Amino acid sequence: MGMAIGAITMDKTKIQKSILSLSQGQKKALALLFDLTASLCSVWLAFSFRYDSVRLPTGQEWVIYLLAPLLMLPIFIKKGLYRAIYRYHGLAAFITILKAVVIYAFFLIVAHLLLNTPDIPRSIVFLQPIIILLITLFSRGYIRYWFSLHNNKNNDKKNSSSSEQILIYGACLSGLQVQNVISSLPNLNIAGFIDDDPSLYGRTINGHMVYSPSDALPVIQRHNIKNILLASPKITRFRRLEIVEHFKNYPVNLRFLPNIQDLTEGKITITEIKKIDIEDLLGRDTTPLSDQLTINSITGKVIMVTGAGGSIGSELSLQLLALQPAKLLLVDNAEYNLFNIHNSLIELNLKNDFGTLIVPLLADVTNEAHISNIIRIYQPSVIYHAAAYKHVPMVEYNISQGVRNNVLGTLSLAKAVRQHRTPALILVSTDKAVRPTNVMGASKRLCELILQAFSAESGNTTSLSMVRFGNVLGSSGSVVPLFRTQISQGGPITITHKEITRYFMTIPEAAQLVIHAGSMGRGGEVYLLDMGDPVKIIDLAHRMVTLSGLLVRDHQTPHGDIEIKVTGLRPGEKLYEELLIGNNPSPTAHPRIFKANDHFIPWPILEPELNNLMQYIKTDNITGIKQILKKLIPEYQPSIATTDHLQREAESTTKKLPITPQQKN
Repeated sequence: MGMAIGAITMDKTKIQKSILSLSQGQKKALALLFDLTASLCSVWLAFSFRYDSVRLPTGQEWVIYLLAPLLMLPIFIKKGLYRAIYRYHGLAAFITILKAVVIYAFFLIVAHLLLNTPDIPRSIVFLQPIIILLITLFSRGYIRYWFSLHNNKNNDKKNSSSSEQILIYGACLSGLQVQNVISSLPNLNIAGFIDDDPSLYGRTINGHMVYSPSDALPVIQRHNIKNILLASPKITRFRRLEIVEHFKNYPVNLRFLPNIQDLTEGKITITEIKKIDIEDLLGRDTTPLSDQLTINSITGKVIMVTGAGGSIGSELSLQLLALQPAKLLLVDNAEYNLFNIHNSLIELNLKNDFGTLIVPLLADVTNEAHISNIIRIYQPSVIYHAAAYKHVPMVEYNISQGVRNNVLGTLSLAKAVRQHRTPALILVSTDKAVRPTNVMGASKRLCELILQAFSAESGNTTSLSMVRFGNVLGSSGSVVPLFRTQISQGGPITITHKEITRYFMTIPEAAQLVIHAGSMGRGGEVYLLDMGDPVKIIDLAHRMVTLSGLLVRDHQTPHGDIEIKVTGLRPGEKLYEELLIGNNPSPTAHPRIFKANDHFIPWPILEPELNNLMQYIKTDNITGIKQILKKLIPEYQPSIATTDHLQREAESTTKKLPITPQQKN
């Protein structure tokens, strides 16, 4: 007897393993075959119950035998009953089954009435759906129970093995669905839940204890937990930030699921669970480009983006393409960057059938004649000017070329749009233009002054506006990719000052608000984007180390993983940035966009100074360039030290040259 029971148990295990080893398509085919059989059996049972005897189909009864599977299976497929794996089913899946059967019953009743089959009792079309509902619910529930026994055995094995232990943050429906999935995996084991609801603390859910966040550390240490999984896909970015701050000193990775439904339906696997990106931790959500004013200004128009291959330019191009302009002109002087963004947009355009003509144009924005030809031939309705040298130390080391690219590039565009009466030009500016301490910031403020002066000129028909914002997380050369590289190399992370702060926003957020602000412009406006609160760079470094599952090494944690070193402020760098020169910005229709009320210089006064500036640029006269910048931007505070490499080398060479007899005399 015992041997017989053992054989049956082994057969069950073999059957379970056989079913588990089937491909997704084979499992779906098996489920369809089962439901086809169940639909026919349910019709037979309905007739048998109705006549209180075993009833074989005759005459018009065959109609119901044909209608049942023909109506039921397409509805079940449409409702997604074959996308989900039975052993992961829960309450939500049972509700879906109930809805599917109700819809099926409705169509069956309507079909019965339309076909006019008097030999078939009406009670059959009510009784049969009830029977198929019971069969479907029971079969799904039993399979789930059957596999749960198998999973519990696996869990016992996992608990006694070296499988990775994880905690699930969120003892909600999503957390339970994730737990069901993880229970079936051989290399992962759940050590418990963490939740914010005090009423759940100390309780067990599916055999796993629920802990408060403050009690998590002993559990993490006891089970050697390396990963905490956030199982709340609708959690706000602000709450994510709070959770990360709470666990920042714990040696764990925080990960989140992109979509719970995709996981439970088998569309993604547990291996696709992602780390929380630092971009998700500013506590703000992006605003979709949905207002009609913005859409009307882009859709069906010719749109041009300068610096299209850069961090901001490429994101602008991606978001503009989604609004389906007739043509999208990508202007950049870096061939490789232009190649990359062009290929990306071509793929996106084909995938979504936007129908936009994407035109890559290699061009230097300082080449006035070439830029003018592009605008004359293509006649863009809106130009987003994102082409600029933006890295403060690099421009400080190469002053004449930094000013030439930023200022003369903007000037050539301003002249071209005025000549060809382009409807709108939007300059992507920076918070470093406010009371600048570096040449890059001063050059961007001068760009703003140029557009303000052109806008005030009589006869101007172009809407010239500027959008000023702070640092963009993840852009090329910014602290985020630098810190990621330093962490991957084992440190140290280098920051220039412990107290240095910056305003931050994500690349998509910045691009969206630039497009929004551009659609508002009427001429001469300087728009400010709500950047939230400034972030300490040292705090950003701590968060990134935490998100990597590591600890910062300092006097409190001498055995930590990553050291943070302070290297000192770089040329032109200041401790904090501002967005306003004056005070009292005006609100706009968008809650995150404000309008500055900054002074400007009339064009007749500005033009001769720009002519002088061009002469100084041609001769690499750094002193003259700084003098012009200081004259036009009184709040500019240039560095006293010589930072330009060419100027320093020239001065050094002059000192080393021998004094000639003529110089002595």
